[in-house]
Amino acid sequence: MSELLARLQGDLNSARKSQDKPGTLLLSTVLSEIKNKKIELKREPVDAEVIDVLRKSIKRRKESVEMYTKGGRQDLADKETAEATALEKYLPAQVGDAELRAAVKAAIAGGATQIGAVMGKVLPQFKGRADGSAINAIAREELSKQG
Repeated sequence: MSELLARLQGDLNSARKSQDKPGTLLLSTVLSEIKNKKIELKREPVDAEVIDVLRKSIKRRKESVEMYTKGGRQDLADKETAEATALEKYLPAQVGDAELRAAVKAAIAGGATQIGAVMGKVLPQFKGRADGSAINAIAREELSKQG
């Protein structure tokens, strides 16, 4: 069992013992998503795959926040925000913009002149530690300086 999966399971047990209903529901949901991933992979997921499931879960909640806010349901938006924040504590530390910019510049210096080529070189270096949209924004900015 991956270290992160064990931590999530332990936190679920703690939430149940302390009768933390929202925490129990959130962790149960995420653990069932991880279980589905395990079935899909036909093996135990490694930490990187567990992180991937967490990222997708956080992304879904952030998209829900946008929809609830537009629909005037601040109560539901707050609930989704709290859940996303609770899940983010399980992710590895994020990489700073300066480090991302350096990697993008290196990729451009290495001959990547199109956004796809830059993303192809930079994204794998920061898998699970940086948001793709942040890398994309920096890549577009740096490529525009080249032209």
